[in-house]
Amino acid sequence: MSENQNLLAEQRRALILDEVRRRGGVRVNELTRRLNVSDMTVRRDLDALARRGVIEKVHGGAVPVVEASTHEPGFEAKSVLEPTAKEDIARVAATMVVPGSAVALSGGTTTYALARRLVDVPDLTVVTNSVRVADVFHSAQHADAAGGGRPGAATVVLTGGVRTPSDSLVGPVADQAIASLHFDVLFLGVHGISVEAGLSTPNLAEAETNRRFVQSARRVVVVADHTKWGTVGLSSFAALDQVDTFVTDAGLSAATREEIAEHLPGLLVAEPAPDDA
Repeated sequence: MSENQNLLAEQRRALILDEVRRRGGVRVNELTRRLNVSDMTVRRDLDALARRGVIEKVHGGAVPVVEASTHEPGFEAKSVLEPTAKEDIARVAATMVVPGSAVALSGGTTTYALARRLVDVPDLTVVTNSVRVADVFHSAQHADAAGGGRPGAATVVLTGGVRTPSDSLVGPVADQAIASLHFDVLFLGVHGISVEAGLSTPNLAEAETNRRFVQSARRVVVVADHTKWGTVGLSSFAALDQVDTFVTDAGLSAATREEIAEHLPGLLVAEPAPDDA
């Protein structure tokens, strides 16, 4: 960890969270020395992380939250987690989209943020199994129609299927629809990503649907904030070598970035926008 007294609160907390997950726990006195801040500052940081539900405070320090690998939070619950990071990731990922291309967006709050940035890219064909993502484009088209219409509005294909807590459509109907299509690029939100498990999700049916997405894409781009690294869900659906680019936020430590770079061909770290810095 850096011994920089001027670290911003969010930077300190990202470093603390990374250390907790990497080591399986930390003590307050260790953090005060490594971060060169007061005991009270560290305890406030731990309180903030505990309120987010990403660590558990114990006597003298903190340990990671051990979440059941089958637990799947709903869309609203996930939307309040790391909102700034998701917007940063979406801003960078949107620059990878070429007008006139066929783009697939999986379910998730990060792909939802990306969808809001793609509504003005002309002549896209968008395939998604996310009800929320489809609504973004539908709402934009409805607004355009009210104003006389906009040339080049996206063509949106929403797969059928059974709705998950995160408002994704999965199951045989979705799988068959996706398997019959081919995309220039897939933007994939994930529950977890790790060296050992690859890409994973707590939902077995969603794992199969995501597997079909990966198989149908010429290029696979994972969009996930730094808290997803090291998380493992019940079912793996792709190995890291099937991912072309991982777009994440600046919350990753330097050590974690080096580890990821050893296993993924492309790593893009979205730095905060100037207005957020």
